[in-house]
Amino acid sequence: MPLRAAARGRKVLVVGDSLSAEYGLARGTGWVALLDKRLAGEKPPVQVVNASISGDTTSGGRARLPALLAAQHPDVVVLELGANDALRGLPLEMTEANLEAMAEAARKAGARVLVVGVQVPPNYGPDYSRRFEALFASVAKKTGAALVPSMLRGIADDPQPLRWFQADRIHPVAQAHPRILDNIWPELRKLLR
Repeated sequence: MPLRAAARGRKVLVVGDSLSAEYGLARGTGWVALLDKRLAGEKPPVQVVNASISGDTTSGGRARLPALLAAQHPDVVVLELGANDALRGLPLEMTEANLEAMAEAARKAGARVLVVGVQVPPNYGPDYSRRFEALFASVAKKTGAALVPSMLRGIADDPQPLRWFQADRIHPVAQAHPRILDNIWPELRKLLR
């Protein structure tokens, strides 16, 4: 780790959508806030910056990322975007290209990158769902980023998944967010070493 980074500590920048922005939750109960609590007391310190916006797409994240990188100088960038692209029926190729561009921009800025996959409701059909889930692994492989295949593992695929979701059946309840963090933590911890 460069001396400058060691002196100032480390910084994690989360660029996501409502799944990371605590949509419908009490502040401080989402997975990003729980991550911040988990990292409290780390030496050197780790600052968590949540730049997630409900409703954001990969195009929006791609447009916002350069300014975020310039302002925050993160050591790790977590990319949790794509669900809104799928819900709007945007072309998968566009979603993949945007995520690739974001991962490359973060790497060029000196950050390690973690791509976090999400799942879509089954109403688009099994072929679309498979192709959508596969694009996150493709982005990680092409850009050398770390990968969490699905932040909702053990939640969306639970035998009784509705207990983990708000009434809209899209956004997880607060009780699901520790599980989300547990899905993300192993890969993120490696990048913080």
